[in-house]
Amino acid sequence: MRDWTNELNNRSIQCEELLKYGFTKEKDIYSYRTKILEDCFEIIVSIHDNNIKSMVYDLENNCEYILVNVLQATGEFVGKVKEAYEKCIQDIIAHCTVLDVFHNPQTKEIIEYIQNKYQDELEFLWENFSENAIWRNKINQKWYGILFRISKRKIGIASDEKTEAINLLFPKDQISAVVDYQKVFPGYHMNKKSWITIQLDRSLDNETLCSWIDVSYQLSLKK
Repeated sequence: MRDWTNELNNRSIQCEELLKYGFTKEKDIYSYRTKILEDCFEIIVSIHDNNIKSMVYDLENNCEYILVNVLQATGEFVGKVKEAYEKCIQDIIAHCTVLDVFHNPQTKEIIEYIQNKYQDELEFLWENFSENAIWRNKINQKWYGILFRISKRKIGIASDEKTEAINLLFPKDQISAVVDYQKVFPGYHMNKKSWITIQLDRSLDNETLCSWIDVSYQLSLKK
């Protein structure tokens, strides 16, 4: 059996999408079967408590085809089975899971706020930086929020612990008044004359933070 832990790093399984894809559910277990290579093999996938395991079953010999899990196993035939297996796994991940990078309660509340008010979803633009995402307005496609996970040291805190933070546009003539290097910091990796960074650790209350998101959204319309 193959454990999908590595493939699902920073991803969340969407149960409704599993059923749409063709999984069946019995009690708490989701199951999926599909035949490959002219029905000579069957891919079997099982999901329980967000843990996914799968195998390739050799229908002719009535046994698990373990060579798909052996890195050293090569050859044209084995290669075809491996290719079909990997294609199936990646297709399920693409259709039935979503990126789930941010875990702080306040971060999730802010994501929900923006979804409800502006109907904007996070966009993960950089494959090599999966812990970075942006929001953009639909009118002119300009960014008004950047969400990321980084070392606290990078925003000026003496700690290597990771934090979740948001970059927002802010009125240029007011930035110096709100930046205190405790709750609010100069815009990380952005023009510090136009952007600020806020840790999403409840050091700033949601009412203020949401009002600043609205300000950032309005400023993005003027760009």
